[in-house]
Parts: sequence; C-alpha cells; structure tokens
Amino acid sequence: MFILVGEMSYANTLHLRKKYRPPTRLLCPLRKGLLTPGRGLTQGSQNPEKHGVFHVNEVRDKLREIVGASTNWRDHVKAMEERKLLHSFLAKSQKGLPPRRMKDSYIEVLLPLGGQPELREKYLTVQNTVRFGRVLEDLDSLGVLICYMHTKVHSAKMSPLSIVTALVDKIDMCKKSLSPEQDIKFSGHVSWVGKTSMEVKMHMFQLYDNEFCPVLDATFVMVARDSENKGPAFVNPLILETPEEEELFRQGELNKGRRVAFSSTSLLKMAPSAEERTTIHEMFLNTLDPKTISFRSRVLPPNAVWMETSKLKSLVVCHPQERNIFNRIFGGFLMRKAYELGWATACNFGGSRAFVVAVDDIMFQKPVEVGSLLFLSSQVCFTQDNYIQVRVHSEVASLQNKEHMTTNVFHFTFMSEKEVPLVFPRTYGESMLYLDGQRHFNSMSVSVNLRKDCTVKP
Repeated sequence: MFILVGEMSYANTLHLRKKYRPPTRLLCPLRKGLLTPGRGLTQGSQNPEKHGVFHVNEVRDKLREIVGASTNWRDHVKAMEERKLLHSFLAKSQKGLPPRRMKDSYIEVLLPLGGQPELREKYLTVQNTVRFGRVLEDLDSLGVLICYMHTKVHSAKMSPLSIVTALVDKIDMCKKSLSPEQDIKFSGHVSWVGKTSMEVKMHMFQLYDNEFCPVLDATFVMVARDSENKGPAFVNPLILETPEEEELFRQGELNKGRRVAFSSTSLLKMAPSAEERTTIHEMFLNTLDPKTISFRSRVLPPNAVWMETSKLKSLVVCHPQERNIFNRIFGGFLMRKAYELGWATACNFGGSRAFVVAVDDIMFQKPVEVGSLLFLSSQVCFTQDNYIQVRVHSEVASLQNKEHMTTNVFHFTFMSEKEVPLVFPRTYGESMLYLDGQRHFNSMSVSVNLRKDCTVKP
C-alpha cells in the first residue's frame, strides 16, 4: 500500500470539493491514486511533517512541539515563561510576513480504525458506530495545526503565535454512517485569511467499498495571538494560484459578511422581524384555553410540549488532563461534552435515537481555566417534523468565585427516527430562544433525509 501526498493530494481535494456540496451528495469517492484502497491504510507516516500526513495521535504531539508545551502539568508555568522570549519573532505588520499558498498548509490525518483495534475502543459507541464527539476533538486539533503550518516561522524553533479556535462556523454531515471498523482520513487547509484570523476548510472521508467517500465538511475560524496569548498577532497573507482557490477565498469573504449580518440582527440586539412576531403571537393564541376568556389560562395543543420541560443539565470538573497546549481547557473537549449532552437531550425529547445533521455558530467567548466548574445546560428550542434543534449553554465558575460567566453557546441540529412533538414557549425569553433556534435551523443549506443506514451517532 502507498500514499500519494503533497500537491497531488491537495489538487485532488480541490477537484473533489468542486463536485461535493454537502449535504446533498451521498458518495463522492476520491480520485483513484490518492489513497490505495484497503481496510487498514497505514500505521502513520514515518516522517509526517515532510509528507504532510499525520497519524491522529501525532497531531497533539506536533502541536506541543510547535509551541514548546510540556506534557507534565508541573512544568506548565516554566513553559509559558519561556514563550515570553518569542515576542521578538512577532511581525510588526502583515506586510512583514511572507505570503503563503493554500497548499502550504494542506495536511492529511489518518485515523486507522480498521488497522488498530486498540484505537477503535476510544471512538466506539454502544451502537457500534463512531463517537461524533471524538470527531469534534480531532477537528479542533487539526484546525489549529493547519494554521501553524500556514504561519510557520522557519527562523524560530517554536512558533511565536498562540493560535486558538474562535468559531465553529459550520459542520455539515453527509448521508453515510461512520463505521468503527473502517479507516478515516481528515484533510484540510487555510482557505481565507484576514489580518489576524484564518478560515480553515476541513473534510472527513471514510473507506466504503474500497473507496474513500466524504462524510463531513467543516469550516472553522481561528485567530492568532501573541506568544503569551494576551493580544492579537498578524498572520501570513494568502496567495491565490487557481480559480478554485479564488472561489474558496471569495466564499471566505462571504462567510465573514454573513456572520457580521447574523450578529447584527441577533435577538439580543434587535427585535424580531414582523414575520417572527406574527409566528410567536399565533403560537401564543394556540395555547389559550378556549373555555376561558383569559390570557393567563394556557393549555397545550395536541402533540406539543412546553419548552421548559425539555432541559437537561450537567456539571464538569475541568481537570489538567483536558488542558490544551496553552494550559486552558481544550476546546474540542468542551465541544464533545456539549454535543453529548445535546444528543441526550434530543433522544430524551424525541423518544428515540437522534442523529446529528449539522453543527453551526459555536462561538468561543471566553477560555475555560483548568480547575473551573463547567455548567452545561441543554434545551430543545425548535422542532419541525422529525428535526430537533438543540441549544447548549456553557457557563464557568471557579471554586473561589461563584460568579458564573458564559463561555460558549452551541447549536446542534438532530434528526429523530420518528416525528417529534412541537415545542411551545411559555415566556417571552423562551419565545426568543424559539426564534433563534428557528433561524439556526433555517440556516442549514439543505434539509437532509437520513436513513437508518446513513447516520452518525454520538
């Protein structure tokens, strides 16, 4: 077996992306020659940095090497002190940095579930599928590593940049189950840059019938900060070499504009639209008791539940084991815990197994310190047919300070095996949650009809 990497695999990925628009296609096999078919593709490249191919276990090790992070928690203060010396390598402006190509940051990561049963255990669910929460962790690590490849400083042993995840813009699923017995491949590269931020496009493929087929498409936004993670830092500009790359960069600009527009019309800033106000008022009228002439007498219509009954909560103690390379709690871990609570909420609400369809608009508002108490609150905020929109709110508090501060808000779209009840808000605040959930649900590019044999489970 052999692996072709570098420019050939990057070109094939661009070619595939032109054909693949998630989540409308079922299978879009990679060009033959990119990866030789087989149940167990590889045990990892012997020189992954040279070839741009990493074993999944090498990604976190490579990140620690890039920033000089210690694997020993006792050494983390010393390691962070050493990073202060890297300030002299920071660019004064973006013009002082050499431009990079998209292919310079292209990386492939192999998850050899077929060839390594001991690795499979970490990703296995009781339904004999792959844990999607683990996939979120891998995507977060991969996105950071891709950005370090783009911003690599050849004159420094360690990178002077602290690159962190700012936003999970979108994750779309395809109509194919994730088998725990077949190899998985991740790939990705920087697709857009600003002055201090980068957009990363990542794709996930799994081996089906001797062909690698896409199962996931993700867009993350990462930001660069100085060596002490205290202020913004400039990143290398991007050279566009082909029409496909120009289109990707244009999409990045559009994504940025869409995020700004979505934020400006947030229900935390502006009143609902006239159509949305009408929707809420009609829902209110549908819950009035026809036997009384009162705005206070509320009854549910058939096949409906109050939103307030759809909540689940959990508490996580943030131990050093879950820290990232900057000694804060790993963002992928936060996403996994939020997703698993959201999935449980959807299953509990729908009365059957739930399948993830999309993840979007996860904003990392505040880092979570090691030793914090993480409070997660999950709630169904919108339903339609057999779709369930779940919102997970994350708050953090220290043992010394009981004040709670929001760190993240997660949005997950699930599909149930059967039609689910309608969810009705009681209060104005719940009405705003309903409209926000409706907006996120409508932002899905295409509604997906997942079958039992074409699903992704936690």
